[in-house]
Formats: sequence, C-alpha cells, structure tokens
Amino acid sequence: MEGTSFINPMNMWGSLEGIGKTLGTAGTAEALSESSGISSFSDIFKNAIDQVKETELDVERKKYLLSTGQLDDAHTLPIAEAKAALSLDVLISLRNKAVETYNELMKISL
Repeated sequence: MEGTSFINPMNMWGSLEGIGKTLGTAGTAEALSESSGISSFSDIFKNAIDQVKETELDVERKKYLLSTGQLDDAHTLPIAEAKAALSLDVLISLRNKAVETYNELMKISL
C-alpha cells in the first residue's frame, strides 16, 4: 500500500480558478459567459454553500449510522466533522472578504 493516499483533498478551491482569469478582463458580462467556462461571483458562493450543505449531510448520515451500529469504522465521523467545519470556515472567510471588499468599494468617490 505504499504510495497510496487515503486522504481525498476537498476540491472547493477549484471553483475559484475563474477569479484569476477574470482579472485580465474588463469585467463585462460577456467575459463571464457560460461558453468561456469562467464561474461568476454568485456561482462561487453557491458552490461554497452547496459544499457546506453536503458535508453537513454527510456528518448527519455518519452520526446516524454510528448510533445504529451500522458504521464499521468510527474514525470516519470525526473526519467528516472536520471537513464540515473546514468548509464552513472557508465559506465564512469568503463572505467576510466579500463584505470587506464591498465596504472598500463604497469608500471610493467618483
């Protein structure tokens, strides 16, 4: 089993690749079209929220299975709880950064 990893990385950051691509554009709606494959701002938050919901449901399923004696490996519950906490922390960080950026934009006088 050498060279085999039992940890599957979360792919939450994959949806953020579109941000780097849009920095070089003028920020028009056409630049964020479906055909270009770049995620919009709302899509990033929707994906983060969906990830939080998914990990929370996974924790609830594992809690149920553990309480009914159907879960063979009890260590998966704390791992699922850690994933859920991490995905929630990432979502909170995204929200805080978005609010901070919005406040900075409101300070700009035109």
